[in-house]
Amino acid sequence: MIKPDFETISPDTGHSYKYAYFDSRSPNTNKIKWHYHPEVELVYINSGVGKRQVGTHLSNYQDGDLILIGSYLPHTGFTKGFEENQKEIVIQFKPDIFENAFQNFEELKIINQLLELSKKGIVFSGSIKEDIGLRMEGLQYESQLDAFLTFVKILYDLAKEKDRKTLNAEGYAFISSPSDNKRLKTIFNYIRDHFMEPIALEDISTQAFMTPQSFCRFFKKSTNKTFTAFLNEYRINHATKLLSETDDDIKSICYESGFNNLSNFFRNFRRITQLTPNAYRDQMMGDIKT
Repeated sequence: MIKPDFETISPDTGHSYKYAYFDSRSPNTNKIKWHYHPEVELVYINSGVGKRQVGTHLSNYQDGDLILIGSYLPHTGFTKGFEENQKEIVIQFKPDIFENAFQNFEELKIINQLLELSKKGIVFSGSIKEDIGLRMEGLQYESQLDAFLTFVKILYDLAKEKDRKTLNAEGYAFISSPSDNKRLKTIFNYIRDHFMEPIALEDISTQAFMTPQSFCRFFKKSTNKTFTAFLNEYRINHATKLLSETDDDIKSICYESGFNNLSNFFRNFRRITQLTPNAYRDQMMGDIKT
């Protein structure tokens, strides 16, 4: 069985955080596999579309992204190749650097509250997205102390921001057992690689070296969702991406997303998005034009 992707992160020399800048000339070589790390991660993507899988949350971003991922919250990468002028900036840091330093500063306790909330994953929208992105990009040009002060101000402004969405509203209970985490990682990677095909319960449970009954109990306990519900959400999430990015007809998108008939596709699409596929595409096209 594949070992879990535990990412080891070392802070930059002279800083309390790790800073990384990626674009088409210097792409992110990290794969999009399921992984986790003790560090909190702030990611800014200036433009383009992509997928989010953070905890058990599945969604797409349409015009770049600004997302805060808490300590030990499993996730996949957010960019797969770079468009012209697209860039991704990542800041990673251990949450405990603030726990002791700021506990006596009333003005900065709000940052610790933000980091606690980030364990569910937070997406920021509106004008703050570009503002924070520009400040994140500018960190590489600042002196050591100025960069740290800017970094703290970024977190403070994010903590005060109201235009945000919690991705795992019910929380995400990270599985501390290495063997259980190994199983969950294997399951998610298998779904990612095979969701366009029929996935029988017997096949996916075999991947996790479990009986179908044990697998169902394990998956529900780990994600608060049944395997069928999660798989359908994953497929519908892919379908919404195709609807917004391509001109493919609905029938083709149905099959490309792993559904074997249109009625099942339409039923699940409406249940998950509260829209029909055509209405979703019309709404997305309307948003793009405005």
